[in-house]
Amino acid sequence: MIKFKYLILYVEDVEKSINFYQNTFNTQIKFITPEKDYGELLTGETTISFASVSLASSNIKKGFLFSKAEEKPFGIELGFITDHVEALVEKAVLYEDIGVKPWGQKVAYIKDPDNYLVEICTEIQ
Repeated sequence: MIKFKYLILYVEDVEKSINFYQNTFNTQIKFITPEKDYGELLTGETTISFASVSLASSNIKKGFLFSKAEEKPFGIELGFITDHVEALVEKAVLYEDIGVKPWGQKVAYIKDPDNYLVEICTEIQ
């Protein structure tokens, strides 16, 4: 059996990033290292994790690109479902206005402190 269990975002400041998600999406911190270079949130079956760029660099020897505020966000997004899109959007930097898809789903995009895209949407009916 294969199961998608977690997503790790490489960030400059793990504590700042994890606090943003905790405060914006009312999630709980599952774990953070004493060094504050890795942390996880309780987000259901799939965990959102954060690793410092320095920790990630020690694991990924060939290097990687990381998100920078002065550039456009990566072509990837995290998605959160809510009945209250407007309320969540008010807690962050809006990247794309709230819109309604042809199938009736309300969708908006915000950016987190590390310039990753986060979709805030209603559930597809």
